[in-house]
Amino acid sequence: MLASEPERDVTPPDIVLDVAAGRSTRAVWENEIGGLTFEISREPDRVFVKWYPSNERWRLDAEAVRLLWAVQFTAVPELVDAGADATGAWLVTRALQGDSAVSTHWKQEPRTAVQAIGAGLRALHDALPVTSCPFSWSANARVDDARKRAGDERLDPRQWHEIHRHLTIDDALRAVAEPPSTDRLVVCHGDACAPNTLLSADGHCSGHVDLDSLGVADAWADLAVATWSAEWNYGAGWEPTLLDGYRIDPDPERSSYYRLLWDLGP
Repeated sequence: MLASEPERDVTPPDIVLDVAAGRSTRAVWENEIGGLTFEISREPDRVFVKWYPSNERWRLDAEAVRLLWAVQFTAVPELVDAGADATGAWLVTRALQGDSAVSTHWKQEPRTAVQAIGAGLRALHDALPVTSCPFSWSANARVDDARKRAGDERLDPRQWHEIHRHLTIDDALRAVAEPPSTDRLVVCHGDACAPNTLLSADGHCSGHVDLDSLGVADAWADLAVATWSAEWNYGAGWEPTLLDGYRIDPDPERSSYYRLLWDLGP
C-alpha cells in the first residue's frame, strides 16, 4: 500500500480531536485507501491515532490484536484505545522512541539506515516466537486470497510495480501458484518497508510499526519487500547492505517470488 506524508491540509476527524483534547495535532501519514495517521502532542505524553474509512476497519482490527500479542516480545506500539463509528475506525497507540527510517535525517545517512533496517528485521524475526504465534501470513493463504480478489475483479495490474505490469492477472496467478520451499520460518512483520522501522539517535532500530499483516511465514516474505523498499526510499544498490545487516546471503528466486506476491496483495 502506497503511503506518504500528506501533501495537503488535512482536517482531523472528530475522534482525533476528541483524543487530542486540545493538544497539538499533526497529520503525519496518508495512504492510498484514505487512511490517515496523526501525531498528538509531544514528549512525554505523545500518541498516534490511525483513522481509516469504515470499509477498511478490518485492517485496524487486525493490527490491534497483533499489537497486543507482539508487544510481549519486542518493541512495537502499546495499544491505548481502538474503536469505530459510522464515520470510520481508529487505533490509538503510545509513541515509541525514535524516528522513521525515512525521515529527512536518515535519508541523508542511507548506509546507517539501511544497515539498521536489516539488523532490526533480524531482531524482530528472532524475538517473535513462531510456535505460539496465532497469526499466519503464509504464501498459500495469500495466493488463495489473490485468486478470490481476482474473481471479484479487485486485482488491477496497473497498480503493480513496473517490473510486473507486463503480466496478465492469469500469468501472475500461475507464477505464484507454487511457492518456493521455506528457507526460515519466522513471524514476519507483514509490511517490512523502510518507513515502518524506527531508528534511535545512535542509528539502531528502536521498534517497528504498522503490523496489521504480522504472521508466520518464510523470512523472505519480509526480506523481499524490505530490500525492494530500500531501493524505493534510498536509491538503487542498497539491497546488499540490508541483507548484510540481516546477516543472510541474497536469494534472487525467493525475492522475485515474494515481490510478485506482494503486488497481488490487498
